[in-house]
Amino acid sequence: MALIKCCFEVEAPEVLESVVRKCTDPGCCCWCCSALRPRYKRLVDNIFPVNPQDGLVKNNMEKLTFYSLSSPEKLDRIGEYLFQRASRDIYRRRNGFVIIAMEAMDQLLLACHAQTLNLFVESFLKMIQKLLESTDPQLQIMATQSFVRFANIEEDTPSYHTRYDFFVSKFSAMCHANHDDLAIRKQIRLAGIQGLQGVVRKTLSDDLVENIWESIHMDKIVPSLLYNMQNSRYADKEGTTPDSPTEERSDPPQFAETCMRELVGRASFGHIRCVIRPVLRHLDNHQLWVPNYFAIHTFRIIMFSIQSQYSYTVVEALMTHLDENSKSSPKIRTSIADTLSKIISIAAGESVGPSVLEIINSLLSHLRISVTRNQHSSPDEQLYQEALINALGEFANHLPDYQKIEIMMFIMSKVPYSQPDRLVSVAKGDVLLQSILLKSLLKVGSKYQTIHLNTTFPPSFLDPLLRMSLAADAEMRLLVQKIFHTLIDRHHNIDKLAKPSINPMELDLAIEKSSRPDVIFIRKHGPEIYLALYESLELSSNSVENIEAIYTTLALLIVELASEDTVLEQLRLVLSLQDLALTSSQISSALKFNLHAVVISLLMMIAHVCNIGSLMEYSIKIVEARRREGGHLLPELRGQYLGEFQRVAGGVLVDQGIVTECLKTAGLDAMKLQQGSGYSSSSLQHRHSWVDSAGRNSIADINAGNNELDSGASSPGVSRKLVEELTFESMKKILTECNNSQGLEEEKRAQLSQYFRNATFQDLVSKTQPKGDVLQSKLSDIFNSLTMEGRNVAVPSVQVENKVNVPSYEVHFPELFVY
Repeated sequence: MALIKCCFEVEAPEVLESVVRKCTDPGCCCWCCSALRPRYKRLVDNIFPVNPQDGLVKNNMEKLTFYSLSSPEKLDRIGEYLFQRASRDIYRRRNGFVIIAMEAMDQLLLACHAQTLNLFVESFLKMIQKLLESTDPQLQIMATQSFVRFANIEEDTPSYHTRYDFFVSKFSAMCHANHDDLAIRKQIRLAGIQGLQGVVRKTLSDDLVENIWESIHMDKIVPSLLYNMQNSRYADKEGTTPDSPTEERSDPPQFAETCMRELVGRASFGHIRCVIRPVLRHLDNHQLWVPNYFAIHTFRIIMFSIQSQYSYTVVEALMTHLDENSKSSPKIRTSIADTLSKIISIAAGESVGPSVLEIINSLLSHLRISVTRNQHSSPDEQLYQEALINALGEFANHLPDYQKIEIMMFIMSKVPYSQPDRLVSVAKGDVLLQSILLKSLLKVGSKYQTIHLNTTFPPSFLDPLLRMSLAADAEMRLLVQKIFHTLIDRHHNIDKLAKPSINPMELDLAIEKSSRPDVIFIRKHGPEIYLALYESLELSSNSVENIEAIYTTLALLIVELASEDTVLEQLRLVLSLQDLALTSSQISSALKFNLHAVVISLLMMIAHVCNIGSLMEYSIKIVEARRREGGHLLPELRGQYLGEFQRVAGGVLVDQGIVTECLKTAGLDAMKLQQGSGYSSSSLQHRHSWVDSAGRNSIADINAGNNELDSGASSPGVSRKLVEELTFESMKKILTECNNSQGLEEEKRAQLSQYFRNATFQDLVSKTQPKGDVLQSKLSDIFNSLTMEGRNVAVPSVQVENKVNVPSYEVHFPELFVY
């Protein structure tokens, strides 16, 4: 019928050509139509078989390909004609011919790489769009596969007019397919992911085409990938890697992860935020922060796929998001902070300079805000604070040691500290902030490996830390001691020295001789450290944990600074602690007994570490005596003692004289130990002094002794002997004795003044007269001897029994002189 209709209705042959051109049926079999139809149409028609199940006619397809290569200007017409045939077949639901047309387009696309290919691309993309708009899943999948092949082709000239808005929207919709058949749903979603991957590759390969990083596109691409990744086994706590690449490409969640890695890896510095923003928005909208397994997994993918120098941008974006959620529930903030702690270590290696302190300052700001807003510190809020502290520690863990020191100093500078007046109560908010910041400092310190103490404890860090060791709150002091433990211990002896022990030989301590820098450090800063520990033990609010923590600090100092140069100062502190337990009225009896137990434990530790046998024997004797007479003076420490009113007998105490002899036996100079301790005023009463107790016990005697020494020094041939070297401690004792005798001196001065006012002149003369006319007799003897010598007369010497010749410069002058 088509043949008759087309040919025999024409009355004039000259109008045949115009009639044929008006024929709109591409499949018309009329002789005149086929004869006058252009060659490219005939070649296209010949590739379609009679039965679509037979597939593409390969021989005719080869002819069409050869024609396309020899006449590239016809490509756009060929593509348009194929699109028309495919559109008609889609409308008529002849999917077999549609598949053949798409296959022909694919072969032409792969075979032709001429500069005119972009003309064919328009028809090709129209064909792809037509197939994607159909409701048949098979056609959508086929179109997607064709688009992926097209995306992998590098065109010689860019297509400026080509836009991919439709493809981004359609592929994103396919990623959210919800077909009833699970197998078909999986295929459609996988095709949508492949299509998005193709769009990204195609647009990023040419900077002149559409900008795929615009938010209008990223807000579709990123959530579509994340939606498929949510079903991944990686969203659980336990995740396994795919067994093969084939399994990965056939599984939508795994393939979505691959596309996400590729997308992030292609992002430049200015485009990172374009990817992060939709990720954060997706996690918020779908409530994927609690639990945060999927969030952690997603950001790990981002951090490991991104270029290393851009990783700080991701951390900054997460911190900004944490700021924006400052009023959210503690669980959400905790999950965000926990996610940050899991990825921040990846960014730490690339953070240098100001970015390090910027991250630390931001984390500390969040901690401060948390403490300020929630001073009651609910359990959820505490979890949030711990998550921030963990993030801080993880960040510091991957930084070099010098930056860890800077971080610890920076944190210490943020700790609020009131004046050391224990009568003034610290605000509760400040106490909480102190606790949080010190916990952060402890976390960073646990990541630091100490090499030399002088590097670990610069004065700007040591001084405020020692001040905080005297804080009014016992928990704060305990945290400070834990910080000292972490930073001092270099041989992992903390657990072995956690509690006082009288058997240091059984602890299996790792002991190494201290280095020269450490000895110099402890000589310079040791008195400050020991004094701070001593004063901390004086506080009445100490618990057993505080006492044990201070013991651990002292024991670590003994073990880490095992040297003959440090043992004397350590023994002085030990003896001062014993004096504190004996004389202090501010601490309870239980704390006094704890101090006695700490003293004997430290004494045995010093003897063991420094290998002083005689001191160890003496310590063992004290332990045995305490076991017989005072078991409450031995470890372990207790908060309460049943016999708290027992007296401490002298036989169970550490005797300084015996300790001094032990040191001398070991060949150590015990002179410093004899000079007294500088840690307590009461302990000075039990030490030797440079003043000779037998000869000079008052200020007047000392002054007389000084006059004698000065006189002897001015005369030749006279030797003077100083009992002991003058030291600061000796002078301090003299001043103490001066203050004690000040009242007697004032009374004596008042009596003398009263006597001179009321006595008569004769009484004053008699008072000032010497006991004997010694001066006159001496002058007479000298005059007589000179006279006799001048006369050359020998004067027999007069021998006086039991009389010792006294030098003239030792003649005692009268006590008072009146002029």
